[in-house]
Amino acid sequence: MNPAVLQLPDLYRPIEADLARVVAIMDQELQSELPFVSQLCERVRGYRGKMLRPALLLLSGQSVGRVTSEHHTLAAVVELVHLATLVHDDVLDQAEERRRQATISSTNGNEAAVMLGDYLISHAFHLCSSLNSQSASRLVGHTTNVVCEGELMQIHSRGHFRLAEADYIEIIRRKTAALTATCCRLGAMHAGADESLAGRLEVFGESAGIAFQIVDDILDVVGEQKKMGKTLGRDLELGKMTLPVIHYLREASANLQEAMLKKLSSPEAEDRTRVAELLTEFGSVAYASSVAQEYVSRAMSMLEGLDDSPSRTSLQSMAEFILRREN
Repeated sequence: MNPAVLQLPDLYRPIEADLARVVAIMDQELQSELPFVSQLCERVRGYRGKMLRPALLLLSGQSVGRVTSEHHTLAAVVELVHLATLVHDDVLDQAEERRRQATISSTNGNEAAVMLGDYLISHAFHLCSSLNSQSASRLVGHTTNVVCEGELMQIHSRGHFRLAEADYIEIIRRKTAALTATCCRLGAMHAGADESLAGRLEVFGESAGIAFQIVDDILDVVGEQKKMGKTLGRDLELGKMTLPVIHYLREASANLQEAMLKKLSSPEAEDRTRVAELLTEFGSVAYASSVAQEYVSRAMSMLEGLDDSPSRTSLQSMAEFILRREN
């Protein structure tokens, strides 16, 4: 596959029928006798977007064995957990747009959005409990705890302009990469992989997840809102430290650092635009991109030794896709 023309539908082709089954399970799970709840769930269906996490779970399973009905259920579970985090994130970030539509919080209020996120989490565990083994429920539950810890770490560090790069990586490892890591482990485990192989795929998922969040943070600074389909610039406005800013404040001269801190504290739109220009000109965006590349390389190294197959090729290409995505 040519990385320059990668498209997710092409990468998902080995699991196309399986993803359709996952969507059907989610639609069946999110049914309510209350019309207004059903309407909110219908809105959330538009949040599905890339279906990255279900795809990672299914491709991981297929790359080491075969996909079963358990994989379909678990893929629906992890996507429901992910959707819940998106609904809650829009509350935390005061975002107005998600997937090119108005967020639940902007149209129905924060109270409805928080409860809807809880509703999605509840359905995820209700669905997970349908499996005979409870090991998956325990792993998903543990991962959800880690994701919440990551979000709490990020909230705690808001406005901390001297945040260390290691602390930033730990935040995104928990809030984003923990779930992608679990997706790959669950896929491998339920396809019969031994602990060593499941662990390698877990590292693949974690490394890819860290790279994905770094790129997401870069795009929040320099991306185009029309392409992204969501509110941009909220990280800077809310005092969330991301890797380009961390690099700039660590490497720039004292005078440049002082000027940057003033702009970061400013609510003016032109200052936000100038911040993006400075981070690009100084090489901080390029530095963050290079760190993302390192994590993608680590992820791809975990696939070495797997039998050649369309699913293995798709996993490798998905890692490459992370670095080239524009939304």
